[in-house]
Amino acid sequence: MTQAWPPPVQAVQALPCVPDILSVMAEMTGLRFVCVAHVTPSSWTTCAVLDRLGFGLQPGDPLDVTTTLCDSVRKADAVIVIDHVSQDELFRDHPCPRQYGFESYISIPIYDTAGAFFGTLCGLDPKPLVLSESKTVKSLELFAQLISKQLEAERRHAERISELTDEKATALLREGFIAVLGHDIRTPLSSILHGAQILQQRGGDSTTLTVARTIQRSGQRIGRMIDDVLDFVRGRLGGGIALELEPVTDLAEALAQTVVECQSEYPQRAIVTDIAIPGTVWCNRDRMTQLLSNLLSNALRYGEPGTPVRVDAHVEDGTFRLTVINEGETIAPDKLGKLFQPYWRDDDGQPRRGLGLGLYIASEIAHAHGGKLHVVSRDRRTAFTCSAPAGLR
Repeated sequence: MTQAWPPPVQAVQALPCVPDILSVMAEMTGLRFVCVAHVTPSSWTTCAVLDRLGFGLQPGDPLDVTTTLCDSVRKADAVIVIDHVSQDELFRDHPCPRQYGFESYISIPIYDTAGAFFGTLCGLDPKPLVLSESKTVKSLELFAQLISKQLEAERRHAERISELTDEKATALLREGFIAVLGHDIRTPLSSILHGAQILQQRGGDSTTLTVARTIQRSGQRIGRMIDDVLDFVRGRLGGGIALELEPVTDLAEALAQTVVECQSEYPQRAIVTDIAIPGTVWCNRDRMTQLLSNLLSNALRYGEPGTPVRVDAHVEDGTFRLTVINEGETIAPDKLGKLFQPYWRDDDGQPRRGLGLGLYIASEIAHAHGGKLHVVSRDRRTAFTCSAPAGLR
């Protein structure tokens, strides 16, 4: 059922980076409750939340703003960081920590398109935690800036769309704007990935290394989303995804490595592979691994939990075939033809973890190889198969 969320909640829920940001924030700091909140002089509303404390807030839920420290962040337009409430001279007697039962707390401003205060990226925990280290605060400020940047882009995009009545002009503006958005997001994203790399190079305890690797994986995932958007724009404005084909002798190894990378993002899921590609395949190796990554991520995301996902890759009669199969709810026939359309989804009202471009781009990659991507779904089994010429031409 579609959620009747207010506009600020819808705006945050539409940002695919937010779930990853909250997850990384929790693992980096140890905070078990983190959220994005919309804060005004008269209201506090949950926009997105990661709750490992059982606090009970869901997107759209309110709090009395006068009982929150986020109201102080709004008034002062400044970050609030508390490592240990009981030992903090400023906050140990404040009613807010007593009411909500926390000892550690951080709240960072988020701004809207006009530079006005939108709300906060905040977190709390009943245990005291070291949150005030400069690298922690700077990393979280960077996350807040990324959310602000995307909120700005989404609102500007919506305003421009509303000003246009011509359908073709609207589509061209959207696609051109997305390309600019992808470029702008790369600047804060590069800082995140660079910071994660430095943390890993410096070493440290296992917790630090785990957090660094998590930051890197999440940053890479955001980077892949940006690449998907740019591929979509190139495909729509340039008549398809352009690529160079070459003889590839290690395609089997490249596909197997892609499976390993996807497995690391879904360690609880089983992936069964049958990859046998003797000799040479005429293709673009990077694009073929991207195609597999998109199909496999889709299968892992929408397949029934507890069931394996199967990956088959073979060359038969001069044709390269790559098939990804998952078990789960059968896709209705009237929806099968829509799966490869950009932005199309069958999960309205659910938290979004992608842009809805993965299958579209996979299909475009297949076409660029002179092949096709098709899907069959019956008896609770869905199979996506890419078929393309394999021999030297």
